[in-house]
Amino acid sequence: MMGGQWKTHVYNTQLCVVGGGLAGVCAAVSAARHGIQVVLVQDRPMLGGNCSSEIRMHVRGAQGKENKETGLLSELELEAIYRNPEMHPFLWDSVIYGLVKAEKNITCLLNTSCIDAELDGASITSIRCWQLTTYSWHVISADCFADCSGDSVLSVPSGALYRTGREAKSAYGESMEREQADGKSMGMSILLQAKETDHPVPFIPPSWAYAYTDELFSVIPYDEHHSGHRDHNLSTDGCNFWWIEIGGEGNVLDDAETDRDELLKTAYGIWDHVKNHCKEQDASCWDLEWIGFLPGKRESRRYIGQYVLTQNDIQENKQFADVVAYGGWPLDDHNPNGFLNHGNMEEKSQFLPTPSPYQIPLRVLVSKNRDNLLFAGRNISATHAALSSTRVMGTCAVLGQAIGTAVAVAFQNHTTVAQFTAKDVEELQHLLLDDYCFLPHVVREMPFLSLGAELNLPEEQKDILFDGIERMTKDRKAHSVAIGEGNAIVFRFHRTTMVSRLRMVLDLDFTRSSVSPFTSIQKFAMRCHMGRDYKPVSMPKNLAKAFSVEVDDGNGWREIYRTEENRKDLFVLPIHEKIQGIRIVFTHAWGSETSNVFACDVC
Repeated sequence: MMGGQWKTHVYNTQLCVVGGGLAGVCAAVSAARHGIQVVLVQDRPMLGGNCSSEIRMHVRGAQGKENKETGLLSELELEAIYRNPEMHPFLWDSVIYGLVKAEKNITCLLNTSCIDAELDGASITSIRCWQLTTYSWHVISADCFADCSGDSVLSVPSGALYRTGREAKSAYGESMEREQADGKSMGMSILLQAKETDHPVPFIPPSWAYAYTDELFSVIPYDEHHSGHRDHNLSTDGCNFWWIEIGGEGNVLDDAETDRDELLKTAYGIWDHVKNHCKEQDASCWDLEWIGFLPGKRESRRYIGQYVLTQNDIQENKQFADVVAYGGWPLDDHNPNGFLNHGNMEEKSQFLPTPSPYQIPLRVLVSKNRDNLLFAGRNISATHAALSSTRVMGTCAVLGQAIGTAVAVAFQNHTTVAQFTAKDVEELQHLLLDDYCFLPHVVREMPFLSLGAELNLPEEQKDILFDGIERMTKDRKAHSVAIGEGNAIVFRFHRTTMVSRLRMVLDLDFTRSSVSPFTSIQKFAMRCHMGRDYKPVSMPKNLAKAFSVEVDDGNGWREIYRTEENRKDLFVLPIHEKIQGIRIVFTHAWGSETSNVFACDVC
């Protein structure tokens, strides 16, 4: 065919999510599961963003094992542990891909970049995207748009308010900031991974790689709590070389290509030094498995929302009536010079403790000047200082699940998220808690039907199942009931009763001791280097593996569900029957004689 135009595909949907990192994936899946039609646009060939196999940054979140993120993120992690005990990065990609593709309400467009947007007043009506693999245009009209791209790609074509760089100290009274605002930011990193072998493995660096001496690895200005040593320890629990970082002094978007080139020269030069010149360790038997070509970004554009989260909000543990998510990573502000900083004490990195968990309100996820624009991830409405804590991927994931669920509430109540009332927010919080998202200081209310039922358990165990606390607490109190093999939880009703569903929260092992002996993998089931001491990850030992559900409709017990390989911490079973009783029989757990249950209720 001579001449002509590229093919154009047109979509009309309820929600369009731009960006397929953990924030975008959780936004799309949560909305889809609540009945919303979604188009998910991702400019890379795989989902996952900074934790995908082409970047491989570790998922991190709130400090404290009891504050581990649940909801869709723990669902992803448990599936990865089950399917990928060796922690291969490409199989992690497939787990995220599988979560999205399982949802019939999601149309997923990979290799697709958002180019332009159309507006009607203060609302975005459509976006125009280019798909590299098919050389075709995709025009997506939607009632609501969610920018989870990290770079706020919808901000420029839509005119949505945003800012870049660091605020002046006077803007919000933040102690971390400087006297004058500037355009500096945290930079981006290229990571590397290595594997220990039983024989020496040579490494010949490319001619364009930089050469380094030991002195460059020993001193990096940091705060008074940290030495700033550039850790290049090679072990299963070793560093992923996050400090191979540049770009914060300039424009991390405009300079992305040249910064990537510099990072590659740096990364290959550092590996050459570790392998061939380092005096601190013998790396002769370590083989370089991978160096990324796509840098992982920490910061670029931040939207301006209905509220701007600040360092003071976080450190003072401010309580918000519209809390929909939480954080708990330290205020971790990287020096904008990154690896190029060799002694400039005026630009120290900062690593300050935060309350963990602290609340994040819905208003920081809603555009100030675009009626139907939401955002989640590292581009939320936060100051540079606050972003240094909220930017980590565990937090981004729960932010994504919050906005996806918020869209569902908005459609149900015939409103927009920007116009939410206190009642809408309360309904959203209820749904998030029901989907096993943790909201600090907000306790899930127990269904009335459960409270009125007779249970076969002692009163103290019934109280635990019904207290609305569905995780280990800070004092390491389990807050779960241990059910032995062959035993059951039995509900009995005073009369034949319509039961809509059964809900259980099972034990993902908040300590992670049964998942992996390695500290870094306990935080989230992803590995970096693989030493010869590596041990595959295991399913949580007290997670119920095999159980069945039976109902009594007046004619005796009848089985309605059975699983032999459960791998979810949240189990919800629709019932929609008039029954006199329901019982859950626990056959065995993944590695223990008891299955731990945080919550079990019916409605």
